[in-house]
Amino acid sequence: MSLAAIGFAAAAEAAADEAGAVIRRYFRASIDVDVKEDQSPVTLADRGAEAAIRAVLAAHYPTHGLVGEELGGTRQGRFTWLIDPIDGTRAFITGRASFATLIALMDEETPILGLIDQPITGERWLAYSGKLQFTGAFGGRPRCRSLDALAQAELSCTSPDMFDAAQNQRFRGLAGSCRRVTYGGDAYAYGLLALGQIDVIAESGLKPWDWAALVPVVEAAGGTITDWAGAPLSLTGDGSVLAVGDPALLAACVSSLVA
Repeated sequence: MSLAAIGFAAAAEAAADEAGAVIRRYFRASIDVDVKEDQSPVTLADRGAEAAIRAVLAAHYPTHGLVGEELGGTRQGRFTWLIDPIDGTRAFITGRASFATLIALMDEETPILGLIDQPITGERWLAYSGKLQFTGAFGGRPRCRSLDALAQAELSCTSPDMFDAAQNQRFRGLAGSCRRVTYGGDAYAYGLLALGQIDVIAESGLKPWDWAALVPVVEAAGGTITDWAGAPLSLTGDGSVLAVGDPALLAACVSSLVA
């Protein structure tokens, strides 16, 4: 592991620590909820956590680009940090500890570091240089599980409301091929996939800051993460995401998603 990678990881963890302190201050507190132009909710916790992350990363790497969901920003140079301070604001404002802070580092178009942090439960997934570190009070082995068939798989999705009519039909095809479906979880569900608790996640409408941190985590845990066609995720993609714990089942998942 290079010294640069160690430095990137340390900066990401320090930023997540600062964000967590902000988020815990507001969790299950009475705070106002604003509605953005896309009709998604945002709170002081979202904005405050992103500001805290930016301050840490800018102090460590002032020449890197910074792009966040709440405060915008631009890419610049080779390295850019992508930030989603609270992925799952709806869960946060209803007191559920199933949201997550996401921090990713992009090398040009490729995510090379991903951090998923749940500041209430104290769980953290950090992946870089192809290795995954998981810390949490509830245990768990950071490794996706293998299955004999898609029919054994636990499928997860944050909400069916993220699909249009055509996407919903495709998702139902995948759901019919799996053992059962559960909803909710946002980015936290991808951490559970990396622990072998969930086997497949299919979602749509995700922005780069929603998925960039997930890629290193899922891949370092032995899984694969693509779009619904099985192609690598890209900054110019269609926003569909398919995460599969057992890569041998990817083809079956893609086939099930065909309209």
